[in-house]
Amino acid sequence: MIEWLANWSGQFNALGIVIVAMILGGAIGFERETANRPAGLRTHMLVAAAAALLVALGHMLITHFSGHDYPDMTLRIDPMRLVEAVVTAVGFLGAGTIFRHGGKDIVVGLTTAASLLMVAVIGIAVGLEQYVLAIGATVLTLLVLRLVRRLEQATKRRISRGDADAG
Repeated sequence: MIEWLANWSGQFNALGIVIVAMILGGAIGFERETANRPAGLRTHMLVAAAAALLVALGHMLITHFSGHDYPDMTLRIDPMRLVEAVVTAVGFLGAGTIFRHGGKDIVVGLTTAASLLMVAVIGIAVGLEQYVLAIGATVLTLLVLRLVRRLEQATKRRISRGDADAG
């Protein structure tokens, strides 16, 4: 009975971790959505949640198999493989958001691909229960996405006004 309750407790803890990751990923996804970018709210929420869930499941695997004796096989659990799997999967997602605009030398989607990688890493941090780090990284990411965009726009306006004044 106690083992059953402990199992459920671990699952609810993992579910809480997924919820926190979804909220943090959603904050960044909302910014991408309002900027009308290819990957928005739902995508960012799901990437963060998937990363957090994989890390939480890795912890559950280690806990589950550490209490058992398997004489016929050597059991190796490497949590870094889960992190590598997340990064690889996000690489494929990110590649799908990057494309060349028309026949020009303009590439779009790089920032969205980077934000997908960032929410995956934030999800990993949440999965490891490093909440201060995850929240701090979310705030920093939002600052970069919003404030740096405003600086870029202001710089472009200033440059284009300078070109008009020179002509």
